[in-house]
Amino acid sequence: MPLTDLPLEQLREYRPEVAEPVDFDSFWQRTVDEARAAGDEATLVPARTPIRELIVEDLTFPGFDGEPVRAWVTRPRAAGPLPVVIEYNGYNGGRGLAGEKLQWAAAGFVHVFMDTRGQGSGWGTGGDTPDPHGSGASVPGFMTRGIGDPMDYYYRRLFTDGVRLIDAVRLMPFVDTTRIAVSGASQGGGIALAVAALVPDLVAVMPDVPFLCHFRRSVQLTPDQPFQEITRYLAVHRDQDERVFHTLSYFDGVNFARRITAPTLFSVALMDGIVLPSSVFAAFNHLAAEEREITVYEYNGHEGGQTHQWVRQAEWLASRLVP
Repeated sequence: MPLTDLPLEQLREYRPEVAEPVDFDSFWQRTVDEARAAGDEATLVPARTPIRELIVEDLTFPGFDGEPVRAWVTRPRAAGPLPVVIEYNGYNGGRGLAGEKLQWAAAGFVHVFMDTRGQGSGWGTGGDTPDPHGSGASVPGFMTRGIGDPMDYYYRRLFTDGVRLIDAVRLMPFVDTTRIAVSGASQGGGIALAVAALVPDLVAVMPDVPFLCHFRRSVQLTPDQPFQEITRYLAVHRDQDERVFHTLSYFDGVNFARRITAPTLFSVALMDGIVLPSSVFAAFNHLAAEEREITVYEYNGHEGGQTHQWVRQAEWLASRLVP
């Protein structure tokens, strides 16, 4: 597998100008405010699982437009309040089965793993959250659903779900609300960036090979799916490029990164054909956070560091959570 992008020394300096709408902040403030006004109470019930040494619970919380979204909550059998890692999932994966993800809870954290509305049938063991919104003409997948208008775009709903999950977690009696971190790989990393920009008082942000950054470059140069969904859409809708990229500018991880002040640990893989390394560095180099690090996996593709990176995250995060 070859290197897919610029040399590392150029990537470390890569800080492109990315279009940002003048109403970016008001758009997102209005979106989140409307979702909070529409929301109902969350419910948390024991999950059906053979796991006994950890507590595993099934969470339903109000997401975008108050619509029910599912998540798993896995935590130690220890007195709280405990620090929290909220994790968002990769493209077309769902929350899976109860108890599939145990590492963070085994390390002493409350782990909350959000289902991804409408997704969950591309890999893994499934999802449980529908997306009850239609869209105009689109390419199969999620990248072009509602792409003609930022108000209708799929990721407006998904990013809002991510914010509302934090609202729900903060009401849990076993949670230390001052020690909440967000994480995720690929699409999950893109969601984590958006949420960290929209929720300013998180303790840490940990995006791995984050997707949904520097859209124009990614659409034009990424060789693999799912950015190619947008390329195929524009190959048919030949007169819609400016409209499409205007919509995407409201969801670009670079624009969210400019607003992130929490300590941040990125990872990037230099042989990644799904998320270009330059798109990752574009977001990383625009971070507002003074405390930021990026781990580089020179010979890996989109799998990135996998468990190596989780160990790095756990050590990095623990050093920041000492009372």
